[in-house]
Amino acid sequence: MDFPEFFCYVSILACLFPIMVNSIGINYGQIANNLPSPEDAVPLVKSIGATKVKLYDADPRVLKAFANTDVEFMVGLGNEYLDKMRDPTNAQAWVKENVQPHLPATKITSIFVGNEVLTLNDTSLSDCLLPAMQSVHAALLNLGLDKQVTVTTTHSLAILQTSYPSSAGAFREDLMDPLCETLNFHQKTGSPFLINAYPYFAYKGNPEQVPLDFVLFQPNQGVTDPQTHLDYDNMLYAQIDAVYSALASLGYMKLPVHISETGWPSKGDEDEAGATPENAEKYNGNLIKLMSGKTGTPMRPNSDLNIYIFALFNENMKPGPTSERNYGLFKPDGTPAYPLGITPNNVVGRNTTVGGGSFGNAVTNPYYPMSSSTGYMSISSTRQQRYQLLGHVLLMAPLLMIKTLV
Repeated sequence: MDFPEFFCYVSILACLFPIMVNSIGINYGQIANNLPSPEDAVPLVKSIGATKVKLYDADPRVLKAFANTDVEFMVGLGNEYLDKMRDPTNAQAWVKENVQPHLPATKITSIFVGNEVLTLNDTSLSDCLLPAMQSVHAALLNLGLDKQVTVTTTHSLAILQTSYPSSAGAFREDLMDPLCETLNFHQKTGSPFLINAYPYFAYKGNPEQVPLDFVLFQPNQGVTDPQTHLDYDNMLYAQIDAVYSALASLGYMKLPVHISETGWPSKGDEDEAGATPENAEKYNGNLIKLMSGKTGTPMRPNSDLNIYIFALFNENMKPGPTSERNYGLFKPDGTPAYPLGITPNNVVGRNTTVGGGSFGNAVTNPYYPMSSSTGYMSISSTRQQRYQLLGHVLLMAPLLMIKTLV
């Protein structure tokens, strides 16, 4: 597709999808050699109603392209920078070079320092995490930017020891010390707690036991939390509430939780159950519709949900299984990887009918992707597989119970 056709197509998209989605964000990964320019990505982001972008670095080309667009940005510092960022001088130099020049034209609102560090079992990284976060925050403070830019980090759901029922959510004991240090930092600085949550991996790991409708926001009977008596009919919201419960058990009841990654691949290998365009369309399309309702989870119905879908584009140079290269909402030529089915007339809120059923929430499962981020932030697959097994053991009983209900 040449450039005139590209812009014509995007103009049509904007007419078809002129909705403003509440706090929906998009992850903008760039591990590919065939992506459109950042300038061409701007109308694509707007066409899906996204108002926030999460970038895995601080690419100046992207930040300049989105200047004066009113799109909010979260920029990243990879795990390989943690040791260097412990030095306040280095942190201030990085902020002055990569963040300050783009403000206020580009709305950079957050810096995430490190990706899923605490579940890597690498003390050389985890020992650097809090000092690096503190140094970056101090740099923002020194430059007078701390009121507009927060500092945070992302976590895998593998930080949870218990996730079912949602009301019993609890963090792993072996991570409690470094986790509480970062939680204190969040509380003092007012930054959000970020979680990467992928119901897809729960289904992929147990397709015979995990009901597909339950993870795709499709009509299903769901499950009731025996302690709170709250009804859940989708897995993502139950995962979020399990995190809220874990935070509350440590006294952090007011800490906001944002979902920094979630998504569904449109293609996979033979052993990657559920990785189809149809399922990706249902997961991401239903999630976007659901988010437009401006309501929270059953446990926090009045809390804003900030969710970043993974990802904007299919990325042809990502390592790993086929699914890793097929999470994008768009192909590199700017055409949709599949139709999201979003129009002004079928945008819905929670507890309204979608495809013949109602939205609610569902059982949680601490699965997470093999390599959902950029190459320099990827995670050891062997460690992830071990925690996938842990999640399977923890949740086999409730998943069997749900299976009997649907």
